[in-house]
Formats: sequence, C-alpha cells, structure tokens
Amino acid sequence: MDREIRFAKALEAVKAKAKEQNHCISKEQIEEAFAELTLSKEQMDMVYQYLRQRKIGIDEQVDPDEYLEDEERDYLETYLEELKALPELSEGEKEAVTLSAMAGDADAQKKLMEVYLPEVAEIAKLYAGQGAYLEDLIGEGNVAVTMGVTMLGALEHASEAQGMLGRMIMDAMEEYIAENADKNNKNKRIADKVNKVADAANELYEELHRKITIEELMEETGLSRKAIEDAIRMSGDKIEALATGITS
Repeated sequence: MDREIRFAKALEAVKAKAKEQNHCISKEQIEEAFAELTLSKEQMDMVYQYLRQRKIGIDEQVDPDEYLEDEERDYLETYLEELKALPELSEGEKEAVTLSAMAGDADAQKKLMEVYLPEVAEIAKLYAGQGAYLEDLIGEGNVAVTMGVTMLGALEHASEAQGMLGRMIMDAMEEYIAENADKNNKNKRIADKVNKVADAANELYEELHRKITIEELMEETGLSRKAIEDAIRMSGDKIEALATGITS
C-alpha cells in the first residue's frame, strides 16, 4: 500500500511540474520523480502513455489541435474570429494595465480580462477530449479570469500575473472535467440500474405471462424496494410498459 501511495504522489508531482511548464515535461524529470520506486520498463511506458492521454508533452510540446473534433474546430475558429475585434496591447501597455488592475482599477481589470480571453481558448485546447466540451472549458476558464483579475492585488510584481491567472484557468478546467466525470459516472450508474430492472421485468413477464410485482423484481435483481421504485420513475414508466403493468 505504501508503494501505491508513493506512486500516486510521484504521478501527481509529475503532472504538477508539467502544468508549470506549459503541459510539457522531460523524460529525465519523469524518471527522477519515480526513481525511488524502481519501476520496470513496462510500468514506465504505462506512465508515459497516461501522460500523453492527458496531452502532456514528453520532451516536446503536443499539438492540441490534433485532439479537437470538427465541431470544436468550427466553434474555436468562430470564437477566435470574434476576439479579433478586441484591441491588442503591446507588452508595455499590458504591463501598465496589469499594474492598474493590481491597484484595483475596475476598468483595467476588465481590459486585462479581455487580453487573456485568447489565452483561455489556447489552454482549453489542452484539456479537450477529456470528457468536456471545448465551449464549456472556455466558459469555465473565462469565469476564472474574470475572478482572477480582481485578486491580483496580492501580487508584488506585474510579471507574476500571467502565472497566477494561468494556474487559475487550468485549475478551473480541471475541476470542471472532474465534476463532469463524476456526473457522467452517476448518470451511467442510474442508466445501468434502470436497464437492469427493465431487463428483469421483461424476462419475468415472458416467463410468468402476468403482471410482475415489485417484490418479484426485488428478488430477481437484488435491489431494494426504493431502488426498484426509483428505476420505474426514472424510466418514465418504460419498465411498466415492458412488463405490461407492475403491481405493488
């Protein structure tokens, strides 16, 4: 168990380091992180595969455009075209706006938020294909920037703003992906339960040629009365139709 915990910590450390380095990490850094665990070649290959699946470049940057669906590419093209209407700032102007935003100037904060909108889109591409729509990821990133520009007063130097906002954008997208995964898993569990009850109801009806009771479904599926009733409700009475009427 201790080895598993150390492996998990090493993997998280690698992901955190890659995040600091614009989603890229060297093989040397990866091997150093796992050095104490003396992993086999096959195990290290699995680590590399895991990282690549999460669009973390190993020794070189990945091309996030490769992972976009056609619909996402169309959306991104339209979205970035709209952003071109926003005024572009030189590095000097960006620093001045950042300093004003750090001082609490609301207009400067709004301008700075607009400056970071294209960067949000670029970061979102790194998280595409992980169970969330690109449009939703951009939305979460934009919310993070809107909040982040009001929190820059805690920084000492304007040069720190990009790193802080970048981390907030990535954290927001990662949290959304995790929440979305939990929701999808929950929905799958619900669908599996409904299908299980529906299949049992159909099989019992074909066998007995009469209305099926909830008690019979409980015995057949091993589910509780509440679980059976919930499945019937969530199916929109589909189960009752399959069983030609379920009586309690």
